[in-house]
Amino acid sequence: MAYSLSLLDKSPILDGESAVEALQRTIALAQAAERLGYRRFWLAEHHGFPGLASSAPEILVAHLIARTRRIRIGSGGVLLQHYSPYKVAETFNLLAALAPDRIDLGIGKAPGGLPLSTRALRVQHDPKDARSFEALLAELDSFLSGSLATDDPLAGAQALPKPPAPAERFLLGASPDSAKLAAERGWRFVFAGQLNGDPKAIEASLDAHARAGARQPPLFGLAALAAATAEEARALTEPLRVVRLTLDNGQSVNLGSEEQAAEFARQAGAASYTTEIRRPSILSGTAEDVRRELDALSARFGIAEFVIDTPAAATAQRLASITLLAGDAPALAA
Repeated sequence: MAYSLSLLDKSPILDGESAVEALQRTIALAQAAERLGYRRFWLAEHHGFPGLASSAPEILVAHLIARTRRIRIGSGGVLLQHYSPYKVAETFNLLAALAPDRIDLGIGKAPGGLPLSTRALRVQHDPKDARSFEALLAELDSFLSGSLATDDPLAGAQALPKPPAPAERFLLGASPDSAKLAAERGWRFVFAGQLNGDPKAIEASLDAHARAGARQPPLFGLAALAAATAEEARALTEPLRVVRLTLDNGQSVNLGSEEQAAEFARQAGAASYTTEIRRPSILSGTAEDVRRELDALSARFGIAEFVIDTPAAATAQRLASITLLAGDAPALAA
């Protein structure tokens, strides 16, 4: 089965460099991805992490559409629970008017930051009025399509301008509930395999996606690194670890270090917490090794497109990796 390749970037800041340098690298990567034939280039949203410069993907999208010509640019994804669906619809309608047929709107439901950053983002939200993610997504969908019900309290509000071609819509998630919601709303589903690489979770989510009547095949996000030799790839990825933090209220989150875990717990006001050091789920090896794994995932789960992230620790090797993966892959023929 043929599949496309796309990229996700978090704009990681390497030791000793500034956010300016990290963002310039993001621009260069997007331009390289276009030259190499990648289908999409997405920007993540993270808050309060000193090592990541991507806090406002919609601003980076606007900048990158002016620095590229053909590749689709989008969010991977906007964290909808922090924002007004109306404002998100306006923003992406404007972007889609600036670059018709090139804008992707990816939506995620994670907090995307440390607890104090989340609190700051939601400072005007009254917890008593909090709405479910499903309700927010439905409202966003209505504003994007101009289909608010006549009895809706917001009926008559229009998210302008109306672009000639709307942003393509994606829901990012790693659970059957997210997969089902995407299918029911007619959004494309992106399984976040870099967060949950358990084959049983993948199978359960994609089965739920199909059973819910999905009209388009799913996308699959994952972490991958290709190098000239398997030994080089192993040397780059073997030392990588993630810290699984579990708070006393049962909340769990993956973080980059024990220090980040302690700070998250402090900001969350946890009386106690535990951590577990884990190896991240990363496809690595030569380009042929990685493509072989992608071929297998595509064949097993019907994946039409992979959205590839490179571990932040391997940022310096990322351009070489995406060049090797582009290679002569038949998936890039489209």
